[in-house]
Amino acid sequence: MRKGLILIFSTALISGFSVFLNKYGASVGDPYIFAFLKNSLVALFLSALVLGWRDRAALRSLSPKQWGGLLLVGLIGGSVPFLLFFKGLSLTSAAQGSFVHKSMFIFISVLAVWLLKEKLNKNFILGGLLLMAGNLFILKKLAFQFGWGDLLVLMAVLLWAGENILSKHLLKKLSGNIVAWGRIFFGAIFIFVFLALSGQLAKVASATPTQWFWIIITAVLLLGYNLTWYNGLKNVPVSLASAILLLGSPITTLLTIIASGKIVFKDIFSSILIISGLVLILCADWLWRRVKIYVRT
Repeated sequence: MRKGLILIFSTALISGFSVFLNKYGASVGDPYIFAFLKNSLVALFLSALVLGWRDRAALRSLSPKQWGGLLLVGLIGGSVPFLLFFKGLSLTSAAQGSFVHKSMFIFISVLAVWLLKEKLNKNFILGGLLLMAGNLFILKKLAFQFGWGDLLVLMAVLLWAGENILSKHLLKKLSGNIVAWGRIFFGAIFIFVFLALSGQLAKVASATPTQWFWIIITAVLLLGYNLTWYNGLKNVPVSLASAILLLGSPITTLLTIIASGKIVFKDIFSSILIISGLVLILCADWLWRRVKIYVRT
């Protein structure tokens, strides 16, 4: 459990950097091509890892059902939601898209209770409310119109939530490396098919050196994200892991402040709420025990 938590916190750290850098990477070219080339590079790295290390024997012994599970993970986790998400972001504001995306831990938690029989205590529920409150402060105003772009982002979030539940099930018998490989490898193939059918495949050859620079940088982060997430998820409840992942938001905020030199107090307050929610989820029982011991002494 401890090792798994360390890996999930590492994922959150990587996520914070990735969101910050992906804004620059995706802005220098077509986001579909950017996603395809980035995922393809990671697929090559992960293929070399699982074929050249101890996972090769496990890969050979996969059952048809497990192959089907990995294929589905690639479809609903590594391809379709990426396309929906990028298209949705082009039709809605970044703040609204981020708000919808960061609500994913709610859907994951509901599905985890329903399908994986995970249990949520009162600390998790109260902490989750603080997480959503922190997420809400991302918006410039509390009420916003739910448009077509927001719906596409929500569809992507629902698919990613389902993929995490499926991955957690597969991780009972498979290693995190193999599940990460299935997500990215098959996902890259599905995105390739999409680009071919939509007549956009020729754009792949037109990537500039600047685009390749950002593709390589973000691919390294995506590789680290998938390796830490799925290996950590193997030993951590998916509801808890998805909540910890929200720690990436304060990290992105900090990087943005450093890069711009501007402090936005709304974002600072949002980060405080998110961190407080995670502390409540992870440490409330321990803190309460310490308080009782202190009072008794």
